[in-house]
Amino acid sequence: MDLNDKLEQRLRAAAGELAAPEFDTGAFAERATREGAADVAYAVVDSPLGDLLVAQTPRGLARIAYLDFTTTDRVLNDMAARLSPRMLEAPGRLDEARRELDDYFAGRRRDFELAIDWTLVGPFGRRVLGHTARIPYGSTSSYGEIARAIGSPRAARATGNALGANPIPIVVPCHRVLRSGGALGGYTGGLHRKELLLAIERGERQLEPERR
Repeated sequence: MDLNDKLEQRLRAAAGELAAPEFDTGAFAERATREGAADVAYAVVDSPLGDLLVAQTPRGLARIAYLDFTTTDRVLNDMAARLSPRMLEAPGRLDEARRELDDYFAGRRRDFELAIDWTLVGPFGRRVLGHTARIPYGSTSSYGEIARAIGSPRAARATGNALGANPIPIVVPCHRVLRSGGALGGYTGGLHRKELLLAIERGERQLEPERR
């Protein structure tokens, strides 16, 4: 080995010794959230109903989106405009939400214990969804019954629109609201998902998540 080869070998060894350590994205996310650098933490969560984008603020869960009905970029842009542009992908911050969702899909959980951030819901929608959140597990109501319960008996259509705009499906159980007579009505995640959620609550289905 000549002098040039020895020099090149030493330079390569020195470069290896000085290489920067691998970036710890999890630790960065935790620090950013803890120090207030991020107002919204989000993660893409796999579920038996498809990929969900789940987001929370320090106040609580703010968003669950079915990603085959929208896109990640569209949801993030909406949250940036309406919640805060200071967002961070931080799966560790959504661990409790993920666990409760998994338990629900598997039929092990009847009630969610997650705090809710209602910022994305307007005053009328807050009344509608606040009442909807109190429909017991395994029970159903109708659009007209919800409208009457919130003191707006002629607002069944507006009630349906508010339910369709629910930013936190599953946890705020708009799937428990049907048309008068028992027809399914609508559901932002598709009627097949509404049927599956109701089947879980009737004890007819259990859906374990498929981990990738």
